[in-house]
Amino acid sequence: MSIPREKLYTYRVEWSEEDQEFVGTVAEFPSLSCLADSSLDALSGIQQVVLQAIDILEEEGKPVPEP
Repeated sequence: MSIPREKLYTYRVEWSEEDQEFVGTVAEFPSLSCLADSSLDALSGIQQVVLQAIDILEEEGKPVPEP
């Protein structure tokens, strides 16, 4: 069984006092983030954002950061 590529990156979810929501980030894509009401939704959301970013980079022929 193969693990989906977007699940292999280094994620972090923490509470944002400023936004009053959880924020999900990923070390290999420092410009990406996702805000959500729950920590699980923030993690799931940032993984979806990463998957979209990978698709865009591949379509444009640009390098994709390694997990």
